[in-house]
Amino acid sequence: MRLIPVLLPSLATALVAPARPLTVTPARLAPLQAGAVADAEKLKVAPKLESPPVDSSGTLPKVNGGIVIGTRKLAVVTGASSGLGLYGALSLAKRGDYYVVLACRNVERAERVAKEMGFPANSYTVIKCELGSFKSVRDFVFNLRAFKGPRGLDALVCNAAVYLPADPKPRFTEDGYEMSMGVNHLGHFLLTQLLMSDLEKAKNARCIIVGSITGNSNTIGGGLVYPRADLGDLSGLKAGPGSEMADGKPFFGAKAYKDSKVCNMMTVQEMHRRFHDKTGITFSSLYPGCIAETGLFREKRGWFRSLFPVFMKYVTGGYVSEAEAGDRLAQVVYDPVASKSGVYWSWNGNAQQVGLYDPSSGSVKGAGGSGGEIFENKYSSSTADERTAAEMYEASMKACGLA
Repeated sequence: MRLIPVLLPSLATALVAPARPLTVTPARLAPLQAGAVADAEKLKVAPKLESPPVDSSGTLPKVNGGIVIGTRKLAVVTGASSGLGLYGALSLAKRGDYYVVLACRNVERAERVAKEMGFPANSYTVIKCELGSFKSVRDFVFNLRAFKGPRGLDALVCNAAVYLPADPKPRFTEDGYEMSMGVNHLGHFLLTQLLMSDLEKAKNARCIIVGSITGNSNTIGGGLVYPRADLGDLSGLKAGPGSEMADGKPFFGAKAYKDSKVCNMMTVQEMHRRFHDKTGITFSSLYPGCIAETGLFREKRGWFRSLFPVFMKYVTGGYVSEAEAGDRLAQVVYDPVASKSGVYWSWNGNAQQVGLYDPSSGSVKGAGGSGGEIFENKYSSSTADERTAAEMYEASMKACGLA
């Protein structure tokens, strides 16, 4: 066991590093759809991709949702057709006191999965939300309001994320922003700003943005596993459409994801400072544990997807199942213990060390994995930097067309 702390950084780097070398790939121009930025010549050449392009096509709004919702609380969960978002939404729906809006890019898939997973009847609806398009985010807000009527919004859970470590060149959103930053941060940033008044209408509303240890430099995953998150001087984000990275440097897929999660956690703290006292909204983030089998890792190679769950379960102790992670997410939505604003919530250790073997359970514990009670974790010094957070916030307001 003494070898584990020595081997862990190199093993983790080998597992989490980009799956393919940044080498030659057949290229084509990244497609831009209606609403794309005028200065499209700034966008780089992107490789041929297997994933579908951004789809910002509209859908007809649903109405009379207030009758269906009744006296239940209303929660919106983005990325609720798979992984953490799906299981978190299911956990809330099964409680009976929440009606859940599944905000997803593929409505048909979300509706099919919800039925397959056994969501209770009349406990949810699906409304399209493509976070890679500001137009689609605005359309979602319009459709949500048409559905719910004048009532407030009790919980907004910003969960959806893309992770593109294997891409040799960046993909871009419809509005010209690098995909990881555009979807994970800017799409959610716009959504929270547009729904702030709806949250304020509800009593003790909660706005939750899912964080990650990979963006927290005081953890093994964020501090020891290359590359480390670093927003630098934010020159890339400030420059607007066409920039490959927030710090203005060349594209690096694994780092782009980590940078976006830093922005997520900074956003929570900055919104807490700016809005909690005057609105009463609780702003919080969480790390639900390493969901090693989640579709977030679909861009990784097969060997990684096979080994990573074993590595996280038996070496680091950070493993947690999708179902347990979903229950943790739901807990931050409903539990009175999670009513404190500005907090980064975790379970079973802080992921700042390797887990320890527990003979009574026969598992590795203490590194954020399965089991344990919820507790208030610490932000790293980099994610808690108030000056950088304020600059990031203002740059994001401008990027989203709000300033």
